Amino acid sequence: MNTLAHHDIGEETIDLLQRLIALASVNDLTPDSGNEEAAAHLFETFFTGLPVEIERIEPHPGRTTLVVTLRGSDPSAQPLTFLGHTDVVPVDEKHWTHPPFAGEISEGSIWGRGSVDMLHLTAAMAVVTRRLAEEVSRGGARPAGTLTFVAAADEEARGGLGVPWIGEHRSDAFPWDAQLSEMGGAHIRGARGADSVVVIVGEKGAAQRRLHVRGDAGHGSIPLGRVSAVEMLARVSRALSQAQWPQASDEIWAGFVHAFEFDSELEESLISGAYRGDYSEFGDLAAYAHAVSHMTVAQTVVRAGGPINVLPSSGELELDIRTLPGQSDDDVDRAITEALGELADHVTIERLLSERATASSIDTKLYRAIEETLTQTNPGAKVVPILFPGGSDLRVGRHKGGVGYGFGSCSSGATLGQVYSQLHAHDEHIAVEDVVSTVCALDHLTRVFMYPRKGLNSSVD
Repeated sequence: MNTLAHHDIGEETIDLLQRLIALASVNDLTPDSGNEEAAAHLFETFFTGLPVEIERIEPHPGRTTLVVTLRGSDPSAQPLTFLGHTDVVPVDEKHWTHPPFAGEISEGSIWGRGSVDMLHLTAAMAVVTRRLAEEVSRGGARPAGTLTFVAAADEEARGGLGVPWIGEHRSDAFPWDAQLSEMGGAHIRGARGADSVVVIVGEKGAAQRRLHVRGDAGHGSIPLGRVSAVEMLARVSRALSQAQWPQASDEIWAGFVHAFEFDSELEESLISGAYRGDYSEFGDLAAYAHAVSHMTVAQTVVRAGGPINVLPSSGELELDIRTLPGQSDDDVDRAITEALGELADHVTIERLLSERATASSIDTKLYRAIEETLTQTNPGAKVVPILFPGGSDLRVGRHKGGVGYGFGSCSSGATLGQVYSQLHAHDEHIAVEDVVSTVCALDHLTRVFMYPRKGLNSSVD
């Protein structure tokens, strides 16, 4: 692509990103928030007059997902789905130095809620889709496979009115075979100078639990010899805090560790599971490294007691547990029971939300196209597949047997720690050059994947 073309699609993406930020599609986790219908209308106008099919999906008034389809020339060719979302998390404006919904450009960055998560990539997806549709309208070649752009609602609330709802009720709305979404392209700088660029290939699962804890009932004036549920909850909480939870031992974790170029002894202890430190060696990614290498257990809600003069006989402790690929519900309950030891006799485990972790193979046509693109964009860098500690809409397609990857391009050199720190943060912002490099890289990747050519191994889909 020539410099002028780079400029054109970059400017177009920046303009669209600013317009999306200005919509202020805030999802406060209630059904009537979000108002993604405004973004759907924006994109409908954006694709007016082009040879695409457009469908609105609205499970609840105002919670609109727009599906834009550019049909391919070969029904047997693998389709590609761009999975963007248009909702953003709430803001606390007093902590912002730039207006959160103005999309201001200042100091080389675009400022605004959603600029990183993930409106810049949603805008890039729309621009690339329209670019290909315009070429078709002028008589150019269609892509071999079908290209679909999804502007999804309700991602920030785990998609009850968005992609998971579509997967359950309208699974025919778009292909699930091969999908791209957010959070790729950031850098890891090794201790000896190596540059790695990350691709999100999987994400942790959720295994929420409610522990019902039993204690001794009685009058508050006569506590001797009795252990109330409050005291028992404290003992349970302490045992969970001190537990060693199951650790990762797979190639994804090993590859992540290798990227940092630690000394051999530290590297071996991290990969083998022998490490017992605080992960400070990972710098601003210490918490991230711990999260992607362990089943994590966060104690988030506690309930017990009533009248102040009554020893409660029961209480509840709720746990937000995030699992690694391959861990089952039974594995989770077993780990909790082992952590509690003798206290387990006083506890009943109730399963709440359960959703297994997902990960996509790197032996696929789409991953090879990603690798080729990012290697070209970042000469000398190694492309490293990593796990994401949170959740995204990509998990739905993976559950359906498809593959999905987090994509992006940070030509500014932004590290994974820097990008991750922007998620849901005050003064969220993204470098202008990263917006431009992302849309250019996505355009290149799409052409590599969607238009037949020699050289890209397609033996594994």
